[in-house]
Amino acid sequence: MIDQRENFQLVDVRELCEYELNNIGGELIPLGELKDNIDRIAKDKPVVVICQGGVRSAKAIQTLERAAAFEQLYNLRGGILAYGKEVDDSVTLY
Repeated sequence: MIDQRENFQLVDVRELCEYELNNIGGELIPLGELKDNIDRIAKDKPVVVICQGGVRSAKAIQTLERAAAFEQLYNLRGGILAYGKEVDDSVTLY
């Protein structure tokens, strides 16, 4: 999606210290702050949620599905770890 320059929102639900270590340009909204920031999540385009390994992003998607009528939510399976191994080896793994 990034390479194809598709119109989507990338939401990173990790903590600030993790995001500062490495990120792929997503909007930082830590999982613990997600409920208070639902208005920052797009409803009119696909939303890809990322974390370190995929667990927090799955929880974030459950939270968003319960809280509002989101229709295009996607979990970046394996998180930043999988992205660093499979897509971009310049990403620092931790």
